[in-house]
Amino acid sequence: MSNHGGAAFVPLNIAVLTVSDTRTEENDTSGQALVERLIKSGHNLADKAIVIDDVYQLRAIMSKWIADERIHAVLSTGGTGFTARDNTPEAIMPLFDKQVEGFGEVFRSVSYDEIGTSTIQSRAFAGMANRTVICCVPGSTNACKTAWDKVIKEQLDASHKPCNFVPHLNLAETCESRD
Repeated sequence: MSNHGGAAFVPLNIAVLTVSDTRTEENDTSGQALVERLIKSGHNLADKAIVIDDVYQLRAIMSKWIADERIHAVLSTGGTGFTARDNTPEAIMPLFDKQVEGFGEVFRSVSYDEIGTSTIQSRAFAGMANRTVICCVPGSTNACKTAWDKVIKEQLDASHKPCNFVPHLNLAETCESRD
């Protein structure tokens, strides 16, 4: 597979993490928005969890998913702001092999049209770890919808040109099952 777009769509196995001290499965509208969108796009929900905003609990679940060869991507919502309990960047960034420098920049750019200068308070970020792409976005449902619709969806689609993340992911199991 080349590093450029144009290949046929490949359904990815994606885990969704909600970082919150207050959300439950019943009221996790942000995580549910990501789940609905990834499934509607043809991907598979590999796992879903809600974890309190604790550095070590965040690292534990993320490390588990990064080590799981069946998981190709992780979408995390919450914990990216400036309150004392917002620890997602501090917890997750040390796990990266490479940062995706432009992710936060593009997210804030498209968010500006919706929320104006308030977007500067978003510490959205992304990176690669063990050939798994990890995208961390704010906890609001609208931020999750914006992130998926305007940034993440295309980058997780192998047919998106001129490039996307799919060639960089560990797809050995997926590709073997398609042969």
